[in-house]
Amino acid sequence: MTEESRQVAGRYELVELIGSGAMGMVWRGQDKILGRVVAVKELLMPVNQGEDKVEEARNRAMREARIAARLQHPNAISVFNVVEHEDRPWLIMEYLPSRSLAVKLREDGPLTVDEAIPFAVQLAGVLAAAHRAGIVHRDVKPGNVLLGDDGTVKVTDFGISRAVGDVTLTATGEISGTPAFLAPEVARGEDATFASDVFALGATLYMAVEGAPPFGTADNAIALLYRVSSGSISPPKQAGKLEPLLLKLLELKPENRPSMEEVAAELRKLDGGVTPVATVPEPPTLPGAKPPVLAASAAEPAPAAATAAAPVDRRRRGMILAGAGALLVVIAVILTVVLTRNSGQPTQPVAASSTGTPAPNATPSYSAAQSVAPPASPRSSSASPSSAANSPEAMQAALREYFGSLPGNLEHGWAMLTDGFKSRNNQTFDRYKSWWTRFSSVTVADLTVLGDNRLRASITYHYANGKSETELHYYTMVQANGQWQIDVESNK
Repeated sequence: MTEESRQVAGRYELVELIGSGAMGMVWRGQDKILGRVVAVKELLMPVNQGEDKVEEARNRAMREARIAARLQHPNAISVFNVVEHEDRPWLIMEYLPSRSLAVKLREDGPLTVDEAIPFAVQLAGVLAAAHRAGIVHRDVKPGNVLLGDDGTVKVTDFGISRAVGDVTLTATGEISGTPAFLAPEVARGEDATFASDVFALGATLYMAVEGAPPFGTADNAIALLYRVSSGSISPPKQAGKLEPLLLKLLELKPENRPSMEEVAAELRKLDGGVTPVATVPEPPTLPGAKPPVLAASAAEPAPAAATAAAPVDRRRRGMILAGAGALLVVIAVILTVVLTRNSGQPTQPVAASSTGTPAPNATPSYSAAQSVAPPASPRSSSASPSSAANSPEAMQAALREYFGSLPGNLEHGWAMLTDGFKSRNNQTFDRYKSWWTRFSSVTVADLTVLGDNRLRASITYHYANGKSETELHYYTMVQANGQWQIDVESNK
């Protein structure tokens, strides 16, 4: 490799090859801009298999970055960037000085039960977080579990993992996952689910304490798949107090296995609470959160200066603002008299409906002078507001807020639909509730503003049984009482 070829995208310097697999090679690298060590994964492109295969591999890399970005967890390897270099994608990831569990077992032999449980607590915790985010890893195995020099456990290689609802990129006939750690239903050709990850975790723990996979090994992958599909495991001999939980994880039928949350809880009991459990903060925008408030008017003071002022300065500023407010009132009265005298019309607040509440899509009032201005013409009254609450970003945030509240907070979601929407769709709250009870969660992707209060978004519905479906929807949004609501939903 020449010195020039050691530079990826003009920014990442390849220092040392640290791993390789079927999909590519991983290098320890240096980010020359930020001055930090990174792991650089070079994705190998298919050879002599056509442009479709190459495009599929590129999409796989983008999907890995997208999925990893969704899962922000201390026990998951972070993906920082994805770049194109020499006509193929490269993933820029967190670098962790470590050995994989597979290497450790090969070099040091099986773990004792007391050694295995602490790393199992961390592993189950991150997989539970992945499941909460709707992500099925699909390839949990010792080779994808990194053991840091400081005892940290991290899951890596989301290359063939799948966000529920994401398109499956594996070609027909290819095996996704390592046969020795596959769940029986996956070996029989069924889709991987959360329960499949539970089985794979069980197989990984089995390997850790027994020194071999639960179905043994074989040079013939087809023969091994047949053995796995039967679900007949070799009874563990070294599992000790871990054995009862291990056998639950390795149940033949997916419905008989515990959830990953339950697995994590059981492992914490076995661990006695010794191993710290990583906590992941909630996202900034929570279900039920209010949309952004209206932008401040020019007459309001800068908030940064207000927070730094001393008590005396606050009093002085208050007096100044009071005087300014009084001056505005005087100006407003003068303008009222002049405008009334000139137009012969009574004064009327802008953007007030017949009920006295702000009308949808009307320009908000910011000052006393504006509040006594004559009514706007029909053309000016329909103009789009320019405040932060009425911006395209706020409209996008409102749609994310809507789906973020579902299905857990149906009352809030129902309140974000206009009466027109409910009427046109013959929708009642009971029907709305019945519809959403079928789903465990919903995710929004590729949210785009199309103009004229219209949005386009890819919506993925996650069923309670682990299945999912993705649809492309278009939304027309309107303002009511200063908040965005959904007025129309369509497929085009």
